[in-house]
Amino acid sequence: MKLAIFGATGRTGKPLLEQALQAGNEVAVLIRTPSKLTIQHPKLTIVQGDVLNPADVEKVVQGSDAVISVLGQSKDSPKDLLTRAITNIIAAMEKYGIKRLVSLTGAGVADPHDRPKLANHLIKAALKLVSGHVLKDAENHADMIRKSNLDWVIVRGPMLTEGPHTGNYRVGWVGVNTSARISRADLADFLLKQATDMTYLRQTPMVSY
Repeated sequence: MKLAIFGATGRTGKPLLEQALQAGNEVAVLIRTPSKLTIQHPKLTIVQGDVLNPADVEKVVQGSDAVISVLGQSKDSPKDLLTRAITNIIAAMEKYGIKRLVSLTGAGVADPHDRPKLANHLIKAALKLVSGHVLKDAENHADMIRKSNLDWVIVRGPMLTEGPHTGNYRVGWVGVNTSARISRADLADFLLKQATDMTYLRQTPMVSY
């Protein structure tokens, strides 16, 4: 399988890339600064560019079987980074007839299956207060995906840790069969599986311990 991964140099992107290559996939990544990526592999193609440049995004997406985005906000990124990036990714996928999209976001993005508890409401309120633009960008990015004709899965994660890759975790919804933490390595495990698994097609599951 050939995968296009966006956000491969991030703290979740690195274990995702490692697991994708270990599983035997061909992987293309888009990176602004290739020197930040220490992984080398014969099945890895590195494209230098910017996710906000549609032409650069097309170079990575073209020829892929599925696309996985684990992009996230940083202190120097535009406040609408995810929304602009996913707009370019969706356009490139539609241009080349690629259907499968997996995108990571946070638990603050709501889903009709959620049954939030008091703690969930407090966390979301705090997020709106401290970094409202991050939540708004995440919500807008999810809306763009939901309005597309792609075969998408939006994966939501809680607080992320640097724990080991165990392969043991739960899939649920906010307030339903979930907890407050998961390791980035196990989150990557679930993200990678969604490139082919049809269980959560056009859904927004949350994965945690």
